[in-house]
Amino acid sequence: MPAVIPFTGQVENHEQQEWIEAINKHSQLCTLAPIDQLSQADRLAADIAVVANPDPAKLKLLPNLKWIQSLWAGVETIFASDINPDINVVRLTDPQLADSMAEAVLAWSLYLHRDMPQYRRQQSKAQWRPLPLELPQDCNISVFGLGKLGTKAVIRLQENGFTVRGWSRSDKTINHVETFHGDCGLRQILPLTDIAVILLPLTPQTENLFDAALFQNLPKGSSVINFARGRVIVENDLLAALDNDHINHAVLDVFVQEPLPVEHTFWTHEKITVLPHISAPTTIATAAAIAAGNIDRYITSGVIPDAADRARGY
Repeated sequence: MPAVIPFTGQVENHEQQEWIEAINKHSQLCTLAPIDQLSQADRLAADIAVVANPDPAKLKLLPNLKWIQSLWAGVETIFASDINPDINVVRLTDPQLADSMAEAVLAWSLYLHRDMPQYRRQQSKAQWRPLPLELPQDCNISVFGLGKLGTKAVIRLQENGFTVRGWSRSDKTINHVETFHGDCGLRQILPLTDIAVILLPLTPQTENLFDAALFQNLPKGSSVINFARGRVIVENDLLAALDNDHINHAVLDVFVQEPLPVEHTFWTHEKITVLPHISAPTTIATAAAIAAGNIDRYITSGVIPDAADRARGY
């Protein structure tokens, strides 16, 4: 008889149902069901849960959990909650997610490189004014965060002719790419940056990393793309750097508060492009197969997949 696995998440009902149907389709060894529909006996028996931005109170209804399969790549919200620290939290690692992110990084880097924000402003004034074209190899893009997503983005940018460098908190090596790490490396890479692409996980070390001092160390006229987490940037410091013309433009897909409040300054700022957290959405079809595979292997072998590092935050 297939094991009953609870699903819990703060998602719309239709999305919850899509996940449940997709994972059940890919697994012969488990049946996923909403936690609210499980009996007390099923909750007590559960040692696995599948979650999407879960309410910690719901997880406390499962006292015998050994591990959680998150359907999101980011797990900082789970780590920040008061759930049992002995529960292993497994991030979703989906190659499709990295491909989607690399595509988004390339698309919005081209948007900045080809001066699309300026052409949009000119259109609003009915101005016909071609701008000088810079070659991709003369545009220096720095990718901050060299995990799976960052590495794939670096390669995609290189394939399209950009001069690309990378920075991470710990030492990382990518073939044919100049990389930097730590505080010293951060000071070195900033002045070399025309476009800063932020793909860092949110940890105590990266929260508010992009502040007034950091923005001032970027070259005047540089731009920022944040596809990481909103709290990696100090919003007011970014606004100040834009308003004093030190930073040319910011493409923002993530925010401290989401959805972005309608009264927020970002919506109407001419130097900010607002995106509704769409740079790399999870593809249910591919992610469900990975989650189901992790669960089935655990049921047959008892081996928990590699878990995120609570101390590092990812």
